Amino acid sequence: MNLLIKGGRVIDPSQHIDGVMDVLVENGLVKELGQGLTAPTGAETVDASGKYVVPGLIDMHVHLRDPGLEYKEDIVSGTKAAVAGGFTSVCCMPNTKPCIDNKAVATYIINKAKTEGFCNVFPVGNITYGMNGERLAEMGDLKESGCVAVSDDGKPVKNSELMRRALEYAKGMGILVISHAEELDLVGAGVMNEGFTSTELGLKGIPRVAEDIATAREVMLAEYTGAPIHIAHVSTEGAVRIIRDAKARGVKVTCETAPHYFTLTDDAVRGYNTNAKMNPPLREASDVAAIKAGLRDGTIDAIATDHAPHHLDEKDVEFNEAMNGIIGLETALPLSLALVDDGVLTLQLLIEKMTCKPSDILGLGRGTLKAGAVADLTVIDPKKQWTVTAESLASKSKNSPWLGQTMTGAAACTVVGGRVVFSGR
Repeated sequence: MNLLIKGGRVIDPSQHIDGVMDVLVENGLVKELGQGLTAPTGAETVDASGKYVVPGLIDMHVHLRDPGLEYKEDIVSGTKAAVAGGFTSVCCMPNTKPCIDNKAVATYIINKAKTEGFCNVFPVGNITYGMNGERLAEMGDLKESGCVAVSDDGKPVKNSELMRRALEYAKGMGILVISHAEELDLVGAGVMNEGFTSTELGLKGIPRVAEDIATAREVMLAEYTGAPIHIAHVSTEGAVRIIRDAKARGVKVTCETAPHYFTLTDDAVRGYNTNAKMNPPLREASDVAAIKAGLRDGTIDAIATDHAPHHLDEKDVEFNEAMNGIIGLETALPLSLALVDDGVLTLQLLIEKMTCKPSDILGLGRGTLKAGAVADLTVIDPKKQWTVTAESLASKSKNSPWLGQTMTGAAACTVVGGRVVFSGR
């Protein structure tokens, strides 16, 4: 595929590039960046004037629900939602049915994504068989099949000895462990953040220390074993502080947060809004401030969505019974761009946390516009205003707390492997 993207503000943190120029794509690869470039005969041209041109966005934490839960989402609908949100690569978590604890399931996902998907899909395999926390999965087989990391996301590995061994084996295999950091004995029957709002609503709370204690354990095990670890969906002030201190000591720890954790507080639960129910839960204003500070100072390496689709029947129930999670692929970009408008991050730093940083953490070899790189690109219209409606969302599920709200900023064009797969709302 030959493509010329003309006149956009090209921002590529991997090369420290920020300037108005053209991007020439030939045969699915980035050919050249420069001014006044000429397209080869028959090439498609995209006018990016007044827009940002960045490496394709990478979401290192999504739930595509395929196989086994396709009534919520599948690889086709999930990747369609991804490219509508500007994402060219997603990493799918393994809590499917069956889960990704063997080579066959990983191969199924990779093959289906190649033949039916709209973007790159990198599966994350399980740490333990059946996600039961009892026996380590065959990490070597999972890596060989194409898995880029291992995790029991949705469940913590409770047994500290097993988690130690997981880190040691993963280190030897050269595959990253992603931790769902949560102390279940403290979570109990909790359904939202423990605090003033939970008390007022009469809902059982989840104390923030449940995340903090689990994060501290993971950091200490990583420090002891010398193995890298990645902490998923960081949501508390305490977890940010623990990770910041660990990094200062040289511990090989990275982490991510999601847009809802720097945008919403547990006040969003008022009215028993099940689209504000997630795990970890929405926290308090002090936690939101800490998440923003962690993004700014580099403690938090990446922004991921934790896209978690659920059918209406799983959300249109009493709050205690509702499933945890919200969709996020199509709203992440405008919510994250707001960090730039609010002075929390520079535009370059934001793009880094959504492109080359997640790529580097997982070893994807993406997130760059260097000559010869696979031509995954996102053209962003920072001024585009659009309203989040059930009808406008490509995801099968519509469980978003932002339904009815107007967003500013959107993907104007998403390019995967040199091919335009999305051309704006």
